[in-house]
Amino acid sequence: MVLVVLGVVGILVFVVPLMGLLGRTPWSDLGELLGDDVVADALRLSMVTSLGSTAIAVLVGVPLAWLLARVEFPGRTLVRGIVTLPLVLPPVVGGAALLFSLGRNGLLGEPLYRATGLVLPFSTWGAIIACAFVALPFLVITVEGALRNLDDRYEGAAASLGAGRWTVLRRVTLPMIAPSLAAGLVLTWARAFGEFGATITFAGNLQGRTQTMPLAVFVALESDRDTAVAISLVMVLVSLVVLIALRDRWWRVV
Repeated sequence: MVLVVLGVVGILVFVVPLMGLLGRTPWSDLGELLGDDVVADALRLSMVTSLGSTAIAVLVGVPLAWLLARVEFPGRTLVRGIVTLPLVLPPVVGGAALLFSLGRNGLLGEPLYRATGLVLPFSTWGAIIACAFVALPFLVITVEGALRNLDDRYEGAAASLGAGRWTVLRRVTLPMIAPSLAAGLVLTWARAFGEFGATITFAGNLQGRTQTMPLAVFVALESDRDTAVAISLVMVLVSLVVLIALRDRWWRVV
């Protein structure tokens, strides 16, 4: 009985804030609020940054997951810890690290600026990189878990029949981990869609350039609470739909 009561209290910890948000939602003005230019710009940038960072995650995250799952090398445990660090690192700290490394006077940012004139901070590309930094671990650990749990006899059978490494990867490995890969991609996108701390620290909060929906909520809380609640409601619905759609797939693979 005690466990049931404590379990109900645990549910209320999550339900009560949502009830407060729903109770504060200006339903009659919701359409008008969401049609505001600031909200439209924020939504557009959130889509651009979340999709862009997800593309980056695919490009580097899948090979990284394969490396961690299939290749034995000195320091692999340390590398895995560094890769997953953004999961527990305060996002503001991650943003500061990006600023010191990729800023105009940063470790890599300075030579990049001298060579190309590209300045990443306070730009849309900077927001994309910030989102990718915090969201990439979700794809890496999901795909790595799937690769570790994959029965390698299928890959071995394909190789014994003369298939090369790329053929095995393309025709056997990737199709077999496709559900986990899809789950990792959706989680990566959802995390990038809701990113705040690293973005505002590294890319700033410029409407039309770096102000995504979470940043728009932050600004609106000080001047227009109804708009802040409306944007928050949209983000809650998006996140909830993603989690329900994935159900328990991600938890099984990790």
